[in-house]
Amino acid sequence: MTEIVIEGLGFPEDPRWHQDALWFSDMDARTVFRMDSDGALSRVVSVDGTPSGLGWLPEGALLVVSMSDQKLLRFDSSSLTEVADLSSLARFRCNDMVVDDEGRAYVGTFGFDFEGLSPFAPGQIILVHPDGSFRLAADGLSFPNGMAITPDKKTLIVSETLGQCLSAFDIAADGTLGNRRVWAVLPSLTPDGISLDAEGAIWVASPVSGAVFRVHEGGTISERVTVATQAYACRLGGPDHRTLYVTTSDPLPSLFALRCLPVPPQRASGASSGRIESIRVKVPGAGFP
Repeated sequence: MTEIVIEGLGFPEDPRWHQDALWFSDMDARTVFRMDSDGALSRVVSVDGTPSGLGWLPEGALLVVSMSDQKLLRFDSSSLTEVADLSSLARFRCNDMVVDDEGRAYVGTFGFDFEGLSPFAPGQIILVHPDGSFRLAADGLSFPNGMAITPDKKTLIVSETLGQCLSAFDIAADGTLGNRRVWAVLPSLTPDGISLDAEGAIWVASPVSGAVFRVHEGGTISERVTVATQAYACRLGGPDHRTLYVTTSDPLPSLFALRCLPVPPQRASGASSGRIESIRVKVPGAGFP
């Protein structure tokens, strides 16, 4: 069973373990939060365009994806500035992100308005360099979401939520992506946020399953952890990287509609259902983020 770490959040997403603390975006609150190892919660920065993916540049500045205005922002402890305006490439909202140790950011895009149940259009991954220059790294993805980079920095793995799979790309020396392939087919899941462990398995949050799953290359599932409502993202962290943090909230009706599934009961109107849950696991986290 998971432990409830924090309650009363809006819609927490994109957890990251950095400098002995858990960082995450609360999309409803339009705020990035930081939770210290003693459990104290503090506001880091407000993002009017709705924060999503998080990462850090080598010198320590925080990168934040601003979803609705399709921008990558930089926060230097006191000021929030624009790194890149991705609206010339992004078809719809920007979403999750992974940043490597050279400061290269891989930003995913929805591709279409899934909340408005618009017709499907493929999503993309945009590569943003530390100097703010950017290019299209991958296209034709079925709602790209959580991403991870292996410890050797040679492979990027991305969840395709509506494709019900994890896909992998080779990473070239200049950061470009190639040799796209299926890493795992997950026909019963809708993979969202992911976290890589030291044995090469990936923890996958599936927001129509009420659980997170430990998945191996090829699609074998070795562990399942049930959560309080629906799991949207997960991150291995803690001092020994063996604590699996899971961001949870009420179900998104649009996601269930796209899967032609009945929507589970929501909490009472006005209630803040967002939580951070955690559970101890055997294998520590690895790679990026």
